[in-house]
Amino acid sequence: MTATMIKEFRLPDLGEGLTESEIVSWKVNVGDTVSLNQIIAEVETAKAVVELPSPFAGVITALHEQPGTVVEVGKPIVSFEVEGDAGGQPAAAAESVAPPAKREPNLVGYGAVVESTGRPVRRQRNFAAAPPVVEPVETGPVETGRPVVEPVETGPVETGRPVVEPVETRPVETTTDERPRSTPPVRKLAKDLGVALEDVRGTGPGGLITRDDVRNFVGGEGLPAASEEPVAAAGQPQRAVPGQGERETRTPIKGVRKLTAAAMVSSAFTAPHVTEFLTVDVTPAMELLARLKSGKAFAGLKLTPLTLVAKAALLALRHNPTLNSRWDEDSQEIVQFNYVNLGIAAATPRGLMVPNIKEADRLTLAELSAALTELTETARAGKTGPADLTGGTISITNIGVFGIDAGTPILNPGEAAILAMGAVRKMPWEYQDQIALRQVMTLSLSFDHRLVDGEQGSRFLADLGALLADPGMALAMA
Repeated sequence: MTATMIKEFRLPDLGEGLTESEIVSWKVNVGDTVSLNQIIAEVETAKAVVELPSPFAGVITALHEQPGTVVEVGKPIVSFEVEGDAGGQPAAAAESVAPPAKREPNLVGYGAVVESTGRPVRRQRNFAAAPPVVEPVETGPVETGRPVVEPVETGPVETGRPVVEPVETRPVETTTDERPRSTPPVRKLAKDLGVALEDVRGTGPGGLITRDDVRNFVGGEGLPAASEEPVAAAGQPQRAVPGQGERETRTPIKGVRKLTAAAMVSSAFTAPHVTEFLTVDVTPAMELLARLKSGKAFAGLKLTPLTLVAKAALLALRHNPTLNSRWDEDSQEIVQFNYVNLGIAAATPRGLMVPNIKEADRLTLAELSAALTELTETARAGKTGPADLTGGTISITNIGVFGIDAGTPILNPGEAAILAMGAVRKMPWEYQDQIALRQVMTLSLSFDHRLVDGEQGSRFLADLGALLADPGMALAMA
């Protein structure tokens, strides 16, 4: 005999410590019967749009959040009526399911099921000695008009415990050796923003520190969160300019924009940036590109200047491996990667994203070209998965497509270097002791000066420039 029970599905962490996701759309309705792993919703994280498969087979009894709602990890989003054992919990009296004793593989690759309440559990304190007997005696008023008493030991009694009498004293601040109360996502947010939780006052239940407490601490005590609506002063309503609609447009800070902001602030104030520039005559590289496009070996492939710059950068890294490393603050170690996960900055409708090509250093030029095309098309379609947005070791940003010559790019967190390639322009240039019209590009390299010395950064940039000025140099560097 079987009975039914209600189970809640709580929003899981969809990728390396993400604290929240937005419900984009539901693929099911209340009353629908669903099977295991059937897609039930689309959610947008700060990194990608992800399809959620059902962790249960059963009937949808409730959708707890509406599309467009931002939900914290661990909060229930949908309830199911599922079959259980005869001794199972009846559906009529169903409650939240207790946390599972083991991991359930409902979202392979996207993290474990989160079914806890998210509130920390305090350990019970044991005291070896019995508490003293305290008899408060009023000793007189203090500044507040009420007496403050403090126990003072006066001597033993028959029970062997001291009797204490209070005496007037001024109130003093107490200290505790407990760490501030907070949840793991809040602690991660505080770490990313460089905030010590000991300095933050918690406004949650029992003094629990919330994400808003951390954000308000960074922005200034008492300031509203960025997503709150402005409050007009009394008698001063917000007015629109004739013919221009509203005077201000406010957009909640969330999703990719929110993650990008936190990452860039963390990078800018953690890694000491140095940026170097090199302007190169890339006419030979552009001539090679034209020949490759007309060749049979690259038929159907999208070859661009980015393809050649990426391949040249991968070759230059072989002789300058320090630029392919990471500073591990926790272990106080420098981690040098023996592979290259090449990040490519992509402007998408959801904002700036930096997906990476795994082990790009092992790809041929044709394979790299195909990987770059797939990466950019997937990113612009909003289909990049969380796994493709993590684990990068060095990045390239192509600002030349916007007609920009040079810039000072900010490092992708966890990486030692980022290269910005500028526009290819025809310019008067010294060539064979004469002035000629040549195709010229400026390269901008930013690197973490904790990991990369100026000499190492300069050598990498010089090697890269030499490869673009004379692609035949690749034979010597291979």
